[in-house]
Amino acid sequence: MRISKLAKVASLALAFGLATGVPAHAADLQGSGASFPALLIDACKAGFANETSHTYVYASSGSGTGRTNSDRSIGDFWFTDAAHTAATRRASIIHVPAVAAPIAILHNLPAKTTLQLSASTIAGIFSGEIKRWNDPAIVADNNRSSTKVVYRLDKNGNVKKDAKGNPSILRTQNVTSRYTLPNQPIKVVYRSDSSGTTENFTNYLNKSAPSIWTKPKAAVFTSSFPGNINDPANLGRIVGAASSNGVSQLAGKTPYSITFAEVNYATANRLKVANLINPAGASVSPDSAGVSAFLAEAAMDSNGIVTFDYATKEKGAYPLGIVSYLLADTKNPDAAKGKAVKELATYILSTKCAKDAGANLGFSVLDGAFLKKAQDLIAKIG
Repeated sequence: MRISKLAKVASLALAFGLATGVPAHAADLQGSGASFPALLIDACKAGFANETSHTYVYASSGSGTGRTNSDRSIGDFWFTDAAHTAATRRASIIHVPAVAAPIAILHNLPAKTTLQLSASTIAGIFSGEIKRWNDPAIVADNNRSSTKVVYRLDKNGNVKKDAKGNPSILRTQNVTSRYTLPNQPIKVVYRSDSSGTTENFTNYLNKSAPSIWTKPKAAVFTSSFPGNINDPANLGRIVGAASSNGVSQLAGKTPYSITFAEVNYATANRLKVANLINPAGASVSPDSAGVSAFLAEAAMDSNGIVTFDYATKEKGAYPLGIVSYLLADTKNPDAAKGKAVKELATYILSTKCAKDAGANLGFSVLDGAFLKKAQDLIAKIG
């Protein structure tokens, strides 16, 4: 019997990626899943404990692990950056859109000028069609006139709406860019593990540049790659690394590389952040205002699952904004745990977490209709 109990404890520790020296009672709640919201979740830990007297640990291991752990009831809450629609999802599990932030295009070019890239160019780079930094497509993106939009913002840093419910523009200005691109090969770094970030990124490429990125979205980058990633021409030039931290670290050590991850990984790894050229032709940075404008054009169904409008002509929308879902059980066999998870979801959506702890990390505050629907879903946790 003792051997059986030890095996069970060991398997639980492995499922969360926890060190075996951490006791099982170290926290009230155990969470796992997407790496995308991990920095925010960690930043809000102390405030949540002060407000509720509850504690938690979160193992940042990828959206795929979060979904699998929710299927197996391993832990108390889970995060995924892509909707869990598989047949394995338990009927009592709901999606709460809890965290919003941009996926950033990070690069390791030496120049100080801000790089800007269109969807078709990004698709060309990550598909391996565009191989050098001075490719005509990249040159065209970075030597042009574009519009910069400045929105009126509310106290939470979100875009205000005008009388018609449209994003309220404070001013626009025309910007002419000039960027001399280096004659160097591009090193592409992609996520090698199952990732909701990857699923969102490949969905953006497929919806925004379908003639180049011909395969549908996938949580595994190689499954969506629109060619033969093992082609000899790609070996050593298109390489993978696990987790957002992994791709950012590798790109930071690789001159002339490019990758995709949360914007907050740029500084630590001495990477630069590119602007996106959106469907309206504007050059937009991955910030809270751009994500807010993009989410304003999205739709959310009764299950909390968000559908993005990648073709939106909203001038200041950053079209690579994503939502990370908290997966929670509406029929938790432990009533006290269910109540604590409900309090956690509420806290993460509050300005104390999303704004006070999250603003400097690049996260956005959900508000308006999005917030109301999310709160309605939180009420079902128990």
